[in-house]
Amino acid sequence: MVLLLTLSVGASPALDKKDTKTLQEAVPVLNALASAPDKGIPQELLAKANCILIFPSVAKGAFIVGGKAGKGVASCRMPNGTMSAPAFYEIGGASIGFQIGGQSADVVLLIMNEGGVSHLLSDKFTIGGEVTATAGPVGRTAQAATDAQMHAQILSWSRSRGLFVGAALDGSVVKPDKEANEALYGMPISGREILIDSKVTAPAQTKPLMQSIRRHMDAAAAQDKAEKAKS
Repeated sequence: MVLLLTLSVGASPALDKKDTKTLQEAVPVLNALASAPDKGIPQELLAKANCILIFPSVAKGAFIVGGKAGKGVASCRMPNGTMSAPAFYEIGGASIGFQIGGQSADVVLLIMNEGGVSHLLSDKFTIGGEVTATAGPVGRTAQAATDAQMHAQILSWSRSRGLFVGAALDGSVVKPDKEANEALYGMPISGREILIDSKVTAPAQTKPLMQSIRRHMDAAAAQDKAEKAKS
C-alpha cells in the first residue's frame, strides 16, 4: 500500500523524452477532436466509448515498412464512470492503407464494447484480424453513422493538416508498451492493472492529459444524457 501511494504522487524520472512528449502531444490532439465543430469525433460516440487511445504524430513511413509507427496513451472508463490512469501503447504494422497526406498524422481509436476491451488488455491485437475496426464518422453527432460503425468493436480516426477523417487501419498491430509503463509507474505493470483494476493512480506528470481526457469524456457523457432526457 505504501508503494502505491508513493507512485501515485511522485514523478517518474525514468520516463524517456519520447514518452514524455507523447503525454504532452496527446493533449492538443484530444482537444482538437473534441472541439472541431464539423469534423470532430461525434460526442455521442465519445460518451459511449469504453476506452480511448490517442497516438500523436504517427509516422506514415513506419506503417509502410512495418516498423513501430507511433506511441500513444490509453484510458478506460471505470465502473464508477470516471476515466482510468493512462497506459502507454504502440501502434505499427505493414500495409494498412494509411493514405493520408504528409509524413505523419494523429490517430485516435475508440473501444466501443467489452469485446474490444478484452483485445486491448491482451499482449497485442491486429486491427482487421482479431478485432473488427471501422473508420469512424465525423461531425458533432453520430446520426449519419452506418450500422457497421455503430456496432464496431473499434472506431478509428486520423488527423492530418487539421482535419479528422475516418481511417482504415486494417493490418496495424496495437500492443502495450511495457517498458514505458514500467518507467511511468516504477514497477512492471499490465494494461489491465492500470486501465481496469485501478492498481495505480495517475502520476503527477500525466495530470494535464488526464484533466483533458476526463473533461472531454465527462462533457460528452453529460451531453448524451441531456439529449436522451429530451427525447
